[in-house]
Amino acid sequence: MTVHLVGAGPGDPELLTLRALRLLETADVVVHDRLVDPRILDLAAPWAERIDVGKRPGGPTDAQARIHAVLLEAARRHDVVVRLKGGDPFVFGRGGEEAEALRAAGVDVEVVPGITSAIAGPAAAGIPVTMRGHASGFTVVTGHEDPAASRHLDWDALARLGTTLVVLMGASRAGAIAERLLDAGMAPDTPVAAVQSATTDAQRTLRTTLAALDDHPVDAPAVLVIGTVAGLDVVDGHPRIHDDELERLAADLT
Repeated sequence: MTVHLVGAGPGDPELLTLRALRLLETADVVVHDRLVDPRILDLAAPWAERIDVGKRPGGPTDAQARIHAVLLEAARRHDVVVRLKGGDPFVFGRGGEEAEALRAAGVDVEVVPGITSAIAGPAAAGIPVTMRGHASGFTVVTGHEDPAASRHLDWDALARLGTTLVVLMGASRAGAIAERLLDAGMAPDTPVAAVQSATTDAQRTLRTTLAALDDHPVDAPAVLVIGTVAGLDVVDGHPRIHDDELERLAADLT
């Protein structure tokens, strides 16, 4: 019995790995997250059973335990089980927890890495997370911490690092994150980009500053990029929303 923890990448089916595609084409069952692009699910074998285990706001508190149970039951019934997760299974995807639960039950696990949106999202918007003269490193954090965790993010330290800060799952808390970083001493004019629905046809990039971030709604799924690189667009040609355009749109609505 083997469950394949497969990274679906940031959204665009063209960014799947060859290994991920081959497993989808031979899968007996695909257990997938809510935000996996339907075009990727369409690549699964015609006979494959598709099980949506995506978590939703306000869902049951034992949702992860239920996913473990679904995977164990599927592994007992099928030869090829694909657990399809957005991005990379081990980047805020709880893939490590699923691997531990499966191994404890005697089920073999194969991990198929995927392209994480932490890098692909900025890249799709023309933003290099590292670039000479701007940032010699980048830090990836979640905007949705586990409240029961014994340790929490040190936003004061993050504000002082001097690296590009990439925040995943932070759309609904963008304003609070900006306020926390400002309180920690990060410059108000620090460039910020919110790459929404990265690598899909719905991709849009909001460009603003840390001080003004709370003034603009950010739609999930989104990748927040904070640092001087967020002011760059080294490839151009991507739909962008700038502060001046937002002001014009707001004026048109009044």
